[in-house]
Amino acid sequence: MVRRMNLLQWLPVLAMAGLAGGTYWLLHLSLPNITRQTVRPKSHTPDYFADNFSITTLDDTGQTQYRINATKMIHYEDDDNIDATLPSIRGFTPGKPDVTAFGQRGVIKGDGSVVDLYDNARVLRAPGAGDPAMSAYSEHFKVLVNDDIVKTEKPVKLVRGPSVMTASGMIYNNVTREMHLLGQVRGMIAASDTLPGSSK
Repeated sequence: MVRRMNLLQWLPVLAMAGLAGGTYWLLHLSLPNITRQTVRPKSHTPDYFADNFSITTLDDTGQTQYRINATKMIHYEDDDNIDATLPSIRGFTPGKPDVTAFGQRGVIKGDGSVVDLYDNARVLRAPGAGDPAMSAYSEHFKVLVNDDIVKTEKPVKLVRGPSVMTASGMIYNNVTREMHLLGQVRGMIAASDTLPGSSK
């Protein structure tokens, strides 16, 4: 009699356990098998667009370091890069002339550390701090935002005041304001000017 009473007491518990197990089994059958699903690889497909956009990069003090503008941007999901139409990037250095780079098209790295400018690209440095205006022209300029450097591996034309130079490549450091012309360098340097490779 004692055993029967104990068994009768456990019957509701056993029934509930069986019902829960059956429900879990049905739920498991109805859900997709996540472990068997293959993860879709990301493709070079645009996932969002913007017109007339602007990106501002701040330095450690909160001051504007760079501002990137473009008439159109297309973001891609696989590499996180941005294709930009008519991009421009302006660098702001306290106490020094602003430097602005332009291109017909550009590619902005996902983390904003590199901006590549293509097709009739140019770099303009405003006059100031005792220096005349300076401009450089090439088919490609790479702006290294974190290092404050603009460079190109393509033929480049440099105009600094009355001086005009051409070279096979260029590296411009906006912090030290030093210009290095690479490869075959030719041109005319005005008597009142300094060599671009040592300009400050």
